[in-house]
Amino acid sequence: MHCKVKLFWDNEAAVWVATSDDLPALVLESGSCDALIERVKYTVPELMEFEGIKADYCDINFVSDRLDRVLISG
Repeated sequence: MHCKVKLFWDNEAAVWVATSDDLPALVLESGSCDALIERVKYTVPELMEFEGIKADYCDINFVSDRLDRVLISG
């Protein structure tokens, strides 16, 4: 199975969020992107089992997006 996971920075909550169209129940957040990736790798197999998806493995494609505004003095 192949699963695309979107990681994005939520400025309001100041956390990274993970979601996936392939596993709609996947919604996780963490203050650290690296910690979030580890949580996703642990959670995806559990969600697959819960959803009744049978597979020997899952390739997870992490796609991240973060927008920061930098002020330029001049």
